[in-house]
Amino acid sequence: MFMHFDLPSMPDVARRTVTSVLVLGAAALVAAVSFGYALVGVGACIGLALGTLNFRLAGTSVARVQASGTEHTTRALGANTLGRLGLLTVIAFGLAFVDRGLGFGVIGGLAAFQVLLIFNVARSMAKAGPLSFDDAINAGVVDDNPPPASPGSPAALDGGDDSAGGP
Repeated sequence: MFMHFDLPSMPDVARRTVTSVLVLGAAALVAAVSFGYALVGVGACIGLALGTLNFRLAGTSVARVQASGTEHTTRALGANTLGRLGLLTVIAFGLAFVDRGLGFGVIGGLAAFQVLLIFNVARSMAKAGPLSFDDAINAGVVDDNPPPASPGSPAALDGGDDSAGGP
């Protein structure tokens, strides 16, 4: 499904997302201050900044694991992601215990960042052009069915179906 989404457009996604974050952060701060909830606006800006930092750290983590040349990258990426998300959770809940408005602003800022990121990725994918029907149907499909047995092979003589449970 992502086959036609080329990596050179990822810097465009990052640039548009960061620009959107700056605009949204300023708007959230102005709106929160005008309604008398300055700490919610500050929290939203902190959340947007933490989301941006997490996005940047995720990119560098993937690049570092790819450059290491290890075969099994899932464990390294999973541990790194778990650590980053754990730290973000501790920061968000810690600020929520300090001040409820500040904490909810951080959580809202983190959520808003994810929405902006998904929107910008979808925009880049839409600009890349439509998927063909075959690309959409076969996206990520692995052909794990073995080829049919040839007529003289032992698997063909066996019948291949032992679900009846007989000897």
